[in-house]
Amino acid sequence: MTNTDRREGSLIATLTRLNDWPRSSFVREPTPLIEAPNLARSMGRSPADVLLKMDAESGFGLGGNKARKLEFEMAPDRLQGITHVITCGGSQSNHARLTAAAAARLGLKCILVINGDPSPPHNGNAYLYRLFGAEIRPVSTPMEREPTMAKAAAEVGSSGGRALVIPVGASTPLGSLGYVRAAVEIDVQFRDRPHAGDTWIFVSASSCGTHAGLALGFTVLQRTDVKLVGVSPDVGRAEIIERTETLTDGAGALLGARTPLLPELLQPTDEYVGPGYGIHSAESEAATALLARTEGVLLDPAYTAKTAAAMLDWARRGRIRPEDRMVLCHTGGYPAALAV
Repeated sequence: MTNTDRREGSLIATLTRLNDWPRSSFVREPTPLIEAPNLARSMGRSPADVLLKMDAESGFGLGGNKARKLEFEMAPDRLQGITHVITCGGSQSNHARLTAAAAARLGLKCILVINGDPSPPHNGNAYLYRLFGAEIRPVSTPMEREPTMAKAAAEVGSSGGRALVIPVGASTPLGSLGYVRAAVEIDVQFRDRPHAGDTWIFVSASSCGTHAGLALGFTVLQRTDVKLVGVSPDVGRAEIIERTETLTDGAGALLGARTPLLPELLQPTDEYVGPGYGIHSAESEAATALLARTEGVLLDPAYTAKTAAAMLDWARRGRIRPEDRMVLCHTGGYPAALAV
């Protein structure tokens, strides 16, 4: 058996294990991969060189990337005997919104530990948490979230129930499998769009489950032409790398794919955080206006606006070669965009 045969056999085994992994079905697959011709022209590029991967249109609970991770975190085999789902997030958490929606779909009760001002009016995601029937437990700081979730789980247990606690963002090795699947999906979509140069995929990276899943997926697929730009809305570059490597190690162990990540795949940046998490910068405001006015695409202030700002700036500064293409991974966040 040749080395090529061994690699192909390993790839088939990994993808089979991924495909057979239990999961709930929340995402309308595949999400669109579309050209952005007007945006491309504004950047001096051809339409085929600027693409949008629209996970904002994943089709459940107003869309977004968290649905892919929750499919695995809330798989049927993990829900036997479960009465409550508990998770946490900020005042406009997309993850909390989709967890509440998923709990409603599956007939479970949901407790959300939310840091930030809990007072009315409740708009955006804060309105949707309540509409989906979640119980809100407010805390003052992010540091209080985990102990409050543990307390809530103990209360559920003492009342005869059983809680599934999902960490912030569903950014766990298991949740990251959702974006290994997404990498396979993107790989198939790329086959219909052959390209001679490299492909630079810009994606938000905070709790890093999305970023890690894509990194592992493209490594397993040996897409040496892909560069993954993880754009931070809050944490430093070193923390993105650390979180991503921890998650890819764990997700790889689940799939039996302990391959080191491809060299030069990860291109993280913390240059676009601006004034802070969820707060627009001048660059993110400009990116939001440009995407709206060229493509009719709405960005959110916490994640996609800063990710788009990074993509535009890297192209402007010549970090993306003329022969390369760019993909903006739109991870959703529409309700938060309307709450500003």
